Amino acid sequence: MATEEVKQSLKLFIVLSRAQKAISETTNQFFQQKGLNPTEFAVLELLYHKGRQPLQQIGNKILLASGSITYVVDKLEKRGLLNRVSCPTDRRVTYAEISEEGAAFMGEIFPEHEKELHELMSVLSPEEKETAIELLKKLGRSIKDLSY
Repeated sequence: MATEEVKQSLKLFIVLSRAQKAISETTNQFFQQKGLNPTEFAVLELLYHKGRQPLQQIGNKILLASGSITYVVDKLEKRGLLNRVSCPTDRRVTYAEISEEGAAFMGEIFPEHEKELHELMSVLSPEEKETAIELLKKLGRSIKDLSY
């Protein structure tokens, strides 16, 4: 028989999962309307905000397997939204860099995405958002610490 604390942990997991699913479904619909999948958007968003990135490091930064990055970068490059740039000092390194067209595209859609996320989160007060951020960080860090 599960204790009340164990039941509460299970309930928290379900509530977190459902909230994440609802948010993901809404944002994924937005990306789809803009002709992107969530991974393509994540790569463009990284390059748009952080600048040129080595292809080998993109996967870690957006939590995606490195094999998938090549495919995503190929698709975005074919669409003219990013460019591959060789490293002048190390031939083993290739960078992905957002193109002018990609930057213009993200400059147009990112504010819409930001607004949509803000509207989704507007049910929470600024104080509640801050509390949620701190609690979820605490949870994430504790789980990461448990991983071997």
